[in-house]
Amino acid sequence: MKTGTFRMRPCAMKGVEAVEADTAHSFGRHTHDQFGIGVILRGAQKSASGRGPVEAGPGDMITVNPGEVHDGHPIGAEGRAWRMLYVDPEVIAEAVLDIGEGRAEDFVFSQPVLHDGRAVRSLLPVYAAMTQMGETLAPESGFLQLLASLMTRRNVSRFVPPSVQQAMALLDDDPSAATSLADLAAASGLSRFQVVRAFSQVTGMTPHAYLVQRRIRSVRGMIAKGMPLAAAAFTSGFADQSHMTRAFVRAYGITPGAYALAHR
Repeated sequence: MKTGTFRMRPCAMKGVEAVEADTAHSFGRHTHDQFGIGVILRGAQKSASGRGPVEAGPGDMITVNPGEVHDGHPIGAEGRAWRMLYVDPEVIAEAVLDIGEGRAEDFVFSQPVLHDGRAVRSLLPVYAAMTQMGETLAPESGFLQLLASLMTRRNVSRFVPPSVQQAMALLDDDPSAATSLADLAAASGLSRFQVVRAFSQVTGMTPHAYLVQRRIRSVRGMIAKGMPLAAAAFTSGFADQSHMTRAFVRAYGITPGAYALAHR
């Protein structure tokens, strides 16, 4: 794989996406709706995550939780290569229920990077099985075993002040709306400056950056369902398709068009 390439591969399990990358691209702060778990194959990267700063190199496992603000920058000019599985929360919840033999538990990846050769050796066969279409027994079995080995039996919660919850809800409910800072201040009962400061403290993003992420996540869902790119840009609230494309590439390193092709 050449440096600067991204490839999305179809997966045998519904609710799972596979991504292969070899790139020197720097990712700005962004979030995913899904859980992410992968392995660095070559090179190294550093990133900020909701669980602390991260440095990962060859053979390290990397993880991300839904809604967790993170970025990613290569260490060195040669970039890095990785393979990632992005898993819908519903798939994780069902698997955790199976593993717990009917006991419902909250699940998060507790560590953003694992320097554990055994964990990596268990992930790569699962990735290979996931990307072999037509067979579900091997990927499902391997995935359940992998998740069981990583499960943390503790609830992880982060206090979000009610004022910030109100502001976030306003953006979450309709990301396409032209919401102003004054609107967020009115919803939260804070001043405009207090909104910006509190939002950044809780989410790691300004209100505008958070809104852009919500719009990108909406776009992903629309494109995956077959909506044309221009229509997805308009429906999600972007000024135009080029604006949407720039934001999409900054966050995910892949164009909306390439993402659409991967879901055909």
